[in-house]
Amino acid sequence: MGGPACLDFVNTLDDRFSGEPKEMLKEYGDLLRFGEDSGILTDAQVDRLMARGVKHRDEGRRALVNAIRMREAMSDVFYAALWKKPVPSEALGVLNGFVQEAGQHLQLVEAGGRFEWKFDEAADEMDAPLWPIARSAAELLASDQVEYVRACASKTCEWLFLDESKNHRRRWCDMTKCGNRAKVRRFYSRRKKEGV
Repeated sequence: MGGPACLDFVNTLDDRFSGEPKEMLKEYGDLLRFGEDSGILTDAQVDRLMARGVKHRDEGRRALVNAIRMREAMSDVFYAALWKKPVPSEALGVLNGFVQEAGQHLQLVEAGGRFEWKFDEAADEMDAPLWPIARSAAELLASDQVEYVRACASKTCEWLFLDESKNHRRRWCDMTKCGNRAKVRRFYSRRKKEGV
């Protein structure tokens, strides 16, 4: 929904600014499902890492702790940039650590007469799902597109998304969900004022 994988990843803590945020990454398998759903992991990678996670539960828990630590650092950086506040240096330092780790697993490969960056799909490291997410965050933050990162206008949502609309005036993470609810509220409010 957010566009780049890094923004969708930040959104895995739902209701972030409420008194009761909802954690969507409760176990290592949730991280792998995110990777599969977002297209950053292949089915073969998910199967291999899931099997490894069953055998090495402590490694899976550590990878999940790392994922949440990276996500919260990314959140601090993106929301600070969005709200035009100073970026917390500690959060940026944490994110940079994950970006540097990801870079160690990136390789240049030839594909159809062209070259592209690719992560080692055969890697069995439990942190492998974090690498493309960290790279996604680094690429977005270092691009001109960062100025189009928005937070959903719904105060009960505030998910991050990349506004790729023509005029860059998109307000909702998803028009069919948050945008539609806002329209319905406005409609009933108008009808109430009209006495209907």
